[in-house]
Amino acid sequence: MTRRSRSETQAHKKMSIIGIVAVDKNSAIGKDGGLPWHYSADMRFFKRQTTGHACVMGRRTWASLKKPLPQRLNIVLSRAREIETQPSVIVLRDKPSVLALKDYLECDLYIIGGAQIYSTFLDEIDRWLVTEVPLAVEGADAFMPKDFLRGFRAVEAIELEENLLVKVFDRI
Repeated sequence: MTRRSRSETQAHKKMSIIGIVAVDKNSAIGKDGGLPWHYSADMRFFKRQTTGHACVMGRRTWASLKKPLPQRLNIVLSRAREIETQPSVIVLRDKPSVLALKDYLECDLYIIGGAQIYSTFLDEIDRWLVTEVPLAVEGADAFMPKDFLRGFRAVEAIELEENLLVKVFDRI
């Protein structure tokens, strides 16, 4: 039996692609360019899950953040030229460029939105972390793709606080 150091073991770890999203009762994820709710428990969960990893987002999600997510590699998928690169932020133009990072990253790749980015990576996502928000947002204008959980099965439920549940789904 060969013994490996912790760093060697981590270097051989397969990177997972994980979708993380909060949805209302109608699969809405946004309104007027932002989240239509604020749950501190969900924000803490998001931070705990994604810190130390890479987060892939579209231009509008990037714009809504106002600054890079700390302690994460921020990958903005956009053809727009006006996005300023800065430490911990890279701008890539297409899905193959993002997927090419799999051979270099020693962390997981979190797909964090918006709707178009979720659609782009549907076939690549290994696991979903879905926070079920106990609301139906009036006037929502961004929604998850229909049947985004097709081909997945629920494997765990995590209660963040009363009426706020995260369901974990793995690809079948």
